[in-house]
Amino acid sequence: MTDARMPPGLIVSAPASGTGKTTVMLGLLRALVEDGLEVQPFKSGPDYIDPAFHRAASGRASFNLDTWAMDAGLFGAIAARAAGADICVAEGSMGLFDGVATRGRAGFGSSAETATAMGWPVILVLDVGGQAQSAAATALGFARYDPDLRIAGVILNRVASPRHERLTRLGMERAGLAVLGALPRRGDLALPERHLGLIQAVEHPDLERAIAGYAAFLREHVDLAAIRRAALGRQAAAAGPLPRPPAQRIALARDAAFSFTYPHLLEGWRAAGAEILPFSPLADEAPAAHADLVWLPGGYPELHAGALADASTFLAGLRRHAGTRPVHGECGGYMALGQALIDKDGARHEMAGLLGLVTSYETRRFHLGYRRAVLARPMPGHPAGAALRGHEFHYSTILDQPDAPLAHVTDADGNPVPETGSHRGHVTGTFFHLIAEDAP
Repeated sequence: MTDARMPPGLIVSAPASGTGKTTVMLGLLRALVEDGLEVQPFKSGPDYIDPAFHRAASGRASFNLDTWAMDAGLFGAIAARAAGADICVAEGSMGLFDGVATRGRAGFGSSAETATAMGWPVILVLDVGGQAQSAAATALGFARYDPDLRIAGVILNRVASPRHERLTRLGMERAGLAVLGALPRRGDLALPERHLGLIQAVEHPDLERAIAGYAAFLREHVDLAAIRRAALGRQAAAAGPLPRPPAQRIALARDAAFSFTYPHLLEGWRAAGAEILPFSPLADEAPAAHADLVWLPGGYPELHAGALADASTFLAGLRRHAGTRPVHGECGGYMALGQALIDKDGARHEMAGLLGLVTSYETRRFHLGYRRAVLARPMPGHPAGAALRGHEFHYSTILDQPDAPLAHVTDADGNPVPETGSHRGHVTGTFFHLIAEDAP
């Protein structure tokens, strides 16, 4: 431990996905900023999409905190990004106590573990549609499930009427739980979604207006002063190093097709002095000719396959780079490095052809979960034998993978995963998104 203290903080969570916690989170971030606070957002768990929305709402980069994939040093280093903030607000993933079956480096990956590790109380967002006093029984179960966790109070969401609110509040009063707000049901508050969850922040047709609307809605129906009083600070944990860059000059694909890069990786690369050179494959831009490495993040290439196949300048530059220097792709980036991508309508689109991989979004299968990979061959920034932790989330299916596997990959419980990644020449790719290096 150090003598420094973290800013006070709290975590917005829920009993399950789909309760409205993201819109509450965005409205709360913006409302606190409007009140003159410097607000540091975080995301509990491995979600790739929410942090960009948090940044749009708060004006500060949002970082993932993950008790399964991160050791204490990395967790502390990411938490230290809150330096200079007045308050921290984190958004949970799935239900508050949902995690994996097997403990990772620090835990099972639940939002409750993040809250406990940071000393943050929980604001529980409850969808009370179809119930009234019974909602208190759910909330009371969450409050008592883990005695080390503090529930600061509840926000009632999708309240149908003043009578509905009154009855639900009576239940909470009986359970001894503070009601921090009651949000009337409004269909226009839902964020647009697609197959991996929310659409990306850069694709929202009018994100600024939407966030401002969420803030105004929360300001009208939530006790912001009580929420600020509920936030707790603690002594800062010892911080280890952030991930080091895989090269000095990194050409990084950044557009609507390739955007899923964990913020703590980019922060670590920049902090170590690496130069990040963004380019847009969808705008048919080639990676910088002087780059040491080309990195294609995950994203939605399956939605832009035709445009990518026609991006001759991008493809020529990528192939030229791969002739002498490393190229790496994660998930969607891995798919774009392959021979072909088949879209939802069954149309085949030729990709870079730097790997033999053929993937299909027409033949869909759900792939989701933490991954641990032991490299059989080096990949940028990591030697053969290195063990990596990451996360995989996609619907595309591999139809052909003729290249040698890059790694032995298992899920959180140690079961083998067939998506091993692959390599050819200077080119490597994985379906998992890298979070951190692990002990072998």
